[in-house]
Amino acid sequence: MEEKTNEEKKKVGILGGTFDPIHVAHLILAEQAWQQFKLDTVLIMPSGDPPHKSGREITPANHRVRMLQLAIEDNKHFKLSNVEVEREGKTYTAETLTGLCKYNSDCSYYFIVGADSLFQIEQWRQPEIIMSHAILLAAVRDNYKLPELEKQMDYLKKKYKAQIDLLHTPNIMISSSLIRERVQNGESIRYLVPKDVEKYIYQNKLYAKGV
Repeated sequence: MEEKTNEEKKKVGILGGTFDPIHVAHLILAEQAWQQFKLDTVLIMPSGDPPHKSGREITPANHRVRMLQLAIEDNKHFKLSNVEVEREGKTYTAETLTGLCKYNSDCSYYFIVGADSLFQIEQWRQPEIIMSHAILLAAVRDNYKLPELEKQMDYLKKKYKAQIDLLHTPNIMISSSLIRERVQNGESIRYLVPKDVEKYIYQNKLYAKGV
């Protein structure tokens, strides 16, 4: 059987993260990637034991996964992927992409990262594997210094033969840490997370003080 060309392959985006919890900025970012790059689907991929989060206790995976399910169940082009949650030990992007490409040769992967990650990616485990197995979509906001970013993109393209595109996204200043902090302080998180996620957080007393 002949291998499919890039034009024939299914275009699959990947938005990874701790998602503790998922919020509307995550969902808008994934939707922007789907639309801007005409992706077939976007995998929303919660991390299991991320190496860069070792300083903070992370909410158990079953809660984070359930909140993701609630957040994306009404979007037919979003799909939950548990490949990192189900893997034992630390989870690394290079290993994830290697496995996905090995078992899904009919797919081209588009890995969504923040623009800042392009300046840090060489400190990640096996960056050459990441950049050879996926097209990087660097999410850039209106206030980012483009000349500096374009210079870094050119550097990575020359050194690693990386494929990198800019993903334009609105300036939405929401973070998971903000959500956790507001819950701890008894402040509203309405409209910052999907309605069902908000309900789940309160029902399960997530992020509340003393819990």
